[in-house]
Amino acid sequence: MKIEVLGTGCAKCKTLYENVKKALEESGKSAEVVKIEDIPSIMKYGVMSTPALVIDGQVKFSGKLASVAEIMGMF
Repeated sequence: MKIEVLGTGCAKCKTLYENVKKALEESGKSAEVVKIEDIPSIMKYGVMSTPALVIDGQVKFSGKLASVAEIMGMF
């Protein structure tokens, strides 16, 4: 599983990245977690507002901060 956190480095983007790490730890699952900060790469996904979460190439949500529990429900 590959998880990408899309965001330009704002506080919400950093918190989402940390929430993804916690969700993986609590669920016992492993994944490659990548933070994408450059705008051209973010735009390739059609994301217009950040933070956004992409799991295995599929945008799960954008423009909000998800809790650890919400993230765990996505994978």
